[in-house]
Amino acid sequence: MNRFSYHMYEMAHAALVPARATTDATRLFFKSLVNPLAYTPFGRNIAASAELFERLTRRYGKPSFGLDTTSINGVTVDIKEEVVWEKPFCRLLHFSRATKLAKPQPSLLIVAPLSGHYATLLRGTVEAFLPHYEVYIADWADARMVPLTAGSFDLDDYIDYLIEIYELLGKDIKGAGLHTLGVCQPSVPLIAAVARMEAEGHPHVPASMTLMGGPIDTRRSPTAVNALAQERGTEWFQRNCIFSVPFPYPGFGRKVYPGFLQLSGFMAMNMDRHMNAHVNMFNHLVKGDGDSAEKHRDFYDEYMAVMDLSADYYMQTIENVFVRHSLPKGEMMHRGKRVDLTAIHRTGLMTVEGEKDDISGVGQTYAAQELCVNIPASRKVHYLQNGVGHYGVFNGSRYRSEIAPRIRDFISNLEQDAARGGKPQLRLAASAE
Repeated sequence: MNRFSYHMYEMAHAALVPARATTDATRLFFKSLVNPLAYTPFGRNIAASAELFERLTRRYGKPSFGLDTTSINGVTVDIKEEVVWEKPFCRLLHFSRATKLAKPQPSLLIVAPLSGHYATLLRGTVEAFLPHYEVYIADWADARMVPLTAGSFDLDDYIDYLIEIYELLGKDIKGAGLHTLGVCQPSVPLIAAVARMEAEGHPHVPASMTLMGGPIDTRRSPTAVNALAQERGTEWFQRNCIFSVPFPYPGFGRKVYPGFLQLSGFMAMNMDRHMNAHVNMFNHLVKGDGDSAEKHRDFYDEYMAVMDLSADYYMQTIENVFVRHSLPKGEMMHRGKRVDLTAIHRTGLMTVEGEKDDISGVGQTYAAQELCVNIPASRKVHYLQNGVGHYGVFNGSRYRSEIAPRIRDFISNLEQDAARGGKPQLRLAASAE
């Protein structure tokens, strides 16, 4: 029965199409400027109810980044998205800036999470760095859209992809370094890829890695997510979370962890908050508060857009990161070779955590500082941001005003050090007051 759950989900969604069409037509009717009922409490209540029903039963597609311009030294500069590298499960996007600078700026590779949401969830993360760097982002593919003929994708492949991207960007750099940033889940494969390159003496190892809210050692300050993985074990996830992609998706037959399951898990963790948010939106619509309603739409258009994950990658991540804790124990393997974090000595390290993070508890990301014993203390920084949860680590006002500037300072110090041929003076374990 379990293997048919994805098909049942699709059938239920298809069955609601007539109801969605009807409610959407109702919404348009009761919002029409030529309809006298649109100006009455009755009409506004009907229109608000219809919109909420349509939004709650809609299939949300992949959003766009929509980053068309940035400001460099007070000058507005056009942005163009370019695909500079591509494989079946990932595209590397470059936010090319239509300007030539007298002095080259460093390149920043942002590794987006492959955990259910699209890379566009990091829109705000990207936007904050556009004036200062040549920004690239790993844009992961929805597994249900990848045909079986494209092959499989697991955690080893993920690390291979990152090594290949590091090498590609490292070769292209002229006059400035390559810096990497991983948000949440990619912290593990990001640091693993650097470790493997360092162990092999690779010439294009990144100049730095910034790990934000990542599960380096989930034994520290375990959250509900970590406790669930420990309690259920790998076999439970295999039985209850892995399904075959139904027809007519291009990935028909591929084993995946469906995005709708991940979304339901996220929603369940903060159900009261999401219910209150939708009640508030209903009230905003009835009152005619268009600005507040639009903020709700923008957030949930992004939040409700989810993608499927390759089952091989998902199960290996559960096993290595959340059940066996392979990385901090020094037992993680990549292509038959051990991922040894003590091999890292050329790449600088910054770790960022949120005080109220309920996904990656405080200390889980900081663990990288203690595991990477051969990175000089002058090239290591830790920052704990007070008053923010998981999302606030990489987005929002605190991120823009307090976290992003510290990351820029970290990278700037490393770049200055590279220019001087000396060692930067960086603070370890800094935190917000």
